Amino acid sequence: MIQEATGDRRRALEDAFFAHDNGGSPHGAHAAVGHDMRPQALSAASGITDPALLARLVAAGIDGDTLTCLSLAPLVAVAWADGALDAKERAALLTAAAESGIERQGPAFRLLEDWLAHPPPPQLIEAWSHYVRDRGAAMEPGAVQALRLHLLGRARRVAEAAGELLGHARPVSPAEEAMLERLERAFAT
Repeated sequence: MIQEATGDRRRALEDAFFAHDNGGSPHGAHAAVGHDMRPQALSAASGITDPALLARLVAAGIDGDTLTCLSLAPLVAVAWADGALDAKERAALLTAAAESGIERQGPAFRLLEDWLAHPPPPQLIEAWSHYVRDRGAAMEPGAVQALRLHLLGRARRVAEAAGELLGHARPVSPAEEAMLERLERAFAT
């Protein structure tokens, strides 16, 4: 019964995530992107064993081939926080992808391209937050702090990218600041 409810929730989240593609058919979007959306494959690639977390990640479009993209999810969420993704934010995200080792021909890059074309669903940051809490519980406090500082620094740079005009940075928008605070809360235990 619990597995059935988890499966129903996973399918509902998956349908919401892919509703904008292929006439609302999540199955068409999966085929187009080429993802193996099975939780077992994600578990094998990541070492995650929590079925609820795996379901959240899979529903957010993450699989064994696109797990690398999960590190960019907070940056994408910050870029879209104000409802638009401008050229400088896009460039900052593509730079972050290259620095993360995401290859332009691979499935992780195709997922990133989808995130650049359409605002990510709220479930993506929800899944990322659960991932951070799960992984953080197994890490040393110093490592968690280093990860937090690194990730929030990258996210802030994306938020500030749109404001760089003629060498003057504008303040981060209230929506972007709110998203940065939400990301920060994901690291709270």
